[in-house]
Amino acid sequence: MTAWRLPAETSADAVLLVSELVTNAVCHTPSARVLCGIGRIADDCLRLEVHDHAYSVGTLPRCEAGSEDEGGRGLFLVQEIAHTWGVDRSRRTGGNAVWATLIIPG
Repeated sequence: MTAWRLPAETSADAVLLVSELVTNAVCHTPSARVLCGIGRIADDCLRLEVHDHAYSVGTLPRCEAGSEDEGGRGLFLVQEIAHTWGVDRSRRTGGNAVWATLIIPG
């Protein structure tokens, strides 16, 4: 991201999104390993991906975190920060490929 000279806020958002997607994969799938990727898909857009080994492809756990809960807000954060996001079958792992895009201000 440094080589792309992204604004600090965009880089911070990208790090947070990948962190939340990886945490979700580690906590909610049987994956011993996950694959992460980031790419610039246009001059003004990044795509972040996390590939897991989930048994149930295309589904993500939904939960409502209580005010005292320390977790359970990851996908809410992804939804609020990302321009778009979704889940597809991963051609690399056979599990989920959870992705998010970020618009690079410019």
